Amino acid sequence: MSKSMAIKPRISEKAFGVSEKLNTYVFQVPVDANKMTVSSAVSAQFDVTVTSVNIMNVQGKLKRTFKKRGKASIGKRADFKKAYVTLKEGDSIVVFASEDDEKKSKKSGGKK
Repeated sequence: MSKSMAIKPRISEKAFGVSEKLNTYVFQVPVDANKMTVSSAVSAQFDVTVTSVNIMNVQGKLKRTFKKRGKASIGKRADFKKAYVTLKEGDSIVVFASEDDEKKSKKSGGKK
């Protein structure tokens, strides 16, 4: 069940900073997910040990567009849920690797 949950990493400046400093990774998870299912899904998909999970509900923004003759229509983006997953010391997820790590792996890969 845990590998079938769709968890998508959220890559932003804030998420990248938190992953480097606190070993905490940010994922977008389904709205019906809870802490236990997120923890088991992350540990199963990335082979890491999860220490803690914090979940945040994010309300979709209201957006206003204007049609012909100045009529406004209001729409709304979808609501979603973010999960902040803290990993055990020493574990990491490759998706959030820094550019320096990528450069080192490219240099060492060619020298064999």
